[in-house]
Amino acid sequence: MTSVVIALQARTGSTRLPGKVLESVGRYSLLAHCVRRLQAADIGPVVVATTTLPADDAIEAEARRYGALAFRGSDTDVLARYVGVAEAFGGRLIIRATADNPAIDVDGPARLVRAVMATGAEYAVENGLPYGGAVELIASETLRRIDQLATAPGDREHVTLFVKHHLERFRASVTLAPADVRRPDLRLTVDTPADLAFMRQVLEKVDDGHDPASLSAIIAAADAVIRRAKAA
Repeated sequence: MTSVVIALQARTGSTRLPGKVLESVGRYSLLAHCVRRLQAADIGPVVVATTTLPADDAIEAEARRYGALAFRGSDTDVLARYVGVAEAFGGRLIIRATADNPAIDVDGPARLVRAVMATGAEYAVENGLPYGGAVELIASETLRRIDQLATAPGDREHVTLFVKHHLERFRASVTLAPADVRRPDLRLTVDTPADLAFMRQVLEKVDDGHDPASLSAIIAAADAVIRRAKAA
């Protein structure tokens, strides 16, 4: 079995909406929504990768409350934080997710693993999902390689940006998301207060009890919220 670790990056120091990952969205915090959806992918442990800043003690506590592991590293060098996760938890493949996306496609991580197994790629991503629905996969050895190559602050902060800017240097699998969740026009992320208010309305409409709702159900709920707003 391929060794896969899911690394979910999270911090309280968001510029536009500080502390957003601990905001409540329905019955769960934003962070908890992400953790639960990634756990439901059932392909490996979920590690919340946060910073060593005291303000992020609360993130570690929330992660552990929902059964996730935790790793703490640099505030600004997120690439180094991911390398630290790979070294600490031993995954050969790392799924990268971010904690501002409470509608991550539960089935997405497994699709990326299958793509990598079929093609031998070291980096994989899907196009066409709603904004906030996707994750990325990168081999831990590739993480270590770009850790040595990437020097620009943006490449260190955004982890896979170096790969995207130099795809010809990497074995990449870039595929199209399944038709039932292919909605690139739809925004399901939380970056601003307006995003947070929207996602609260959306997730109120789905049954997110024992098992997280499917992305297709969340898309339908989002469309209903948008229609209601246009009709008002």
